[in-house]
Amino acid sequence: MKMFTWKKWGKIFSPGEQHGREWMNEFAQAPATLLFDDFVRVYFSCRPKADAKGQYVSYSAFLDLDRRDLRKVVNISQNPILPLGPLGAFDEFGIYPVSVARNGDEVRAYYAGWTRCESVPFNVAIGCAVSRDNGETFTKLGAGPVIGYSPNEPFVMSGPKIRRFNGKWYLWYIAGRKWKMVDGRAEPVYKIRMATSDDGTTWRKEDRDLIESRIEEDEAQASPDVFHANGKYHMFFCYRYSAGYRGKTFGYRIGYASSEDLLHWTRDDSKAGIDVSETGWDSEMVSYPHVFEVDGRTYMAYLGNGVGREGFGLALLDGRLE
Repeated sequence: MKMFTWKKWGKIFSPGEQHGREWMNEFAQAPATLLFDDFVRVYFSCRPKADAKGQYVSYSAFLDLDRRDLRKVVNISQNPILPLGPLGAFDEFGIYPVSVARNGDEVRAYYAGWTRCESVPFNVAIGCAVSRDNGETFTKLGAGPVIGYSPNEPFVMSGPKIRRFNGKWYLWYIAGRKWKMVDGRAEPVYKIRMATSDDGTTWRKEDRDLIESRIEEDEAQASPDVFHANGKYHMFFCYRYSAGYRGKTFGYRIGYASSEDLLHWTRDDSKAGIDVSETGWDSEMVSYPHVFEVDGRTYMAYLGNGVGREGFGLALLDGRLE
């Protein structure tokens, strides 16, 4: 299989450069796009400074890129698109990441809500919210998640990526398989899964891992972004080792798989065509890919070092997905 070729455009947005938005102090994680006539809206997740105990919360926001020149930021949201949940809610401490899709006159957002735990650092479930003002503000469907834990998926339900193909809703997500202790720290292992729906609210889980592990049995996989082009489905995702992944050697890389039916996937990471740079903001890791098309050109938004601590960048596909 021929390798894809991505031309990196560099970092597009750094949250630390913003003023007057204390809740957007660090990180610009998990970019996801929504197209408009004159601009491309990019949703992402960010954080204020850590509290006195070193704990973070996460909010989600958006910025708009000029559709004629995606290197140019023309607008940044003044407030988060959603509030954190109330005391005890599944999203009390974070809303990250977010994936969006149009549904008639509304915009649906599927997001991961974070709560803190005692024995492990966190747990996550997937919620849904609706916007009726073109994706500027959202209202949650309810206080609880639309996809939560189950006997076969006991924790860390996260990384939702929403798509609609042939009139049906598809939600790719990650499900925790285990927690493992690494140098006294609990680290999660999660795999890519899928659910389908006729209405975007009631979901039927496929209830199995979709992508085989390659680098080790406890490989963690995330951000399964699916795109249809030239008669088949393309999935870009990221993966990492279960230990030592906060540095370059065992950190996140971007993988690739293809499918004819959305159920059975053939993995070939050598075709992904994008890797760490020799120097700079993405020299240690690349992760959380999001592939989208604008005016006949295919782009990838992705994160660099520190899983988006320094912002997100763009790359342009040379050729086409095939």
